[in-house]
Amino acid sequence: MTPAIRAAEAAQVAFRVHRYAHDADAESFGLEAAEKLGVPPERLFKTLIVQLDGKQLALAAVPANARLDLKKLARAAGAKKADLADPSAAERATGYVVGGISPLGGKKRLPAYVDETVLQHAAVLVSAGQRGLQIELAPDELLRLTGGRTAPLTV
Repeated sequence: MTPAIRAAEAAQVAFRVHRYAHDADAESFGLEAAEKLGVPPERLFKTLIVQLDGKQLALAAVPANARLDLKKLARAAGAKKADLADPSAAERATGYVVGGISPLGGKKRLPAYVDETVLQHAAVLVSAGQRGLQIELAPDELLRLTGGRTAPLTV
């Protein structure tokens, strides 16, 4: 039971948990999860922690097969600049390890931005808070639980 799963339960959200055997040598956590679960990678959203204007941390969720466009994210957040956060800062802020960072149930509630393609799916998968564990839920529930806003965020 992870904080992400507890958050979904507490919010009384309909969800499913999917487990898979994580390969420590995998180059892309999101693509590995999509492949092992037999899910199209555009339905599985990876969570990235970013730093806005060198200060504020924020969360970005984009499809596993896409690249986050930091300029588009900065624009969506009303910031001048966005950079990927230092992994140790991401882990401290969320309470999760890199590769298992969930947009749900983190230690700190970060401003959340989700790629607009999330709305094209009846259900999406995001990390459930550890490597080898994904949670599937409706996009509107993901946005509600994270307080997220949609925007075009990919290259």
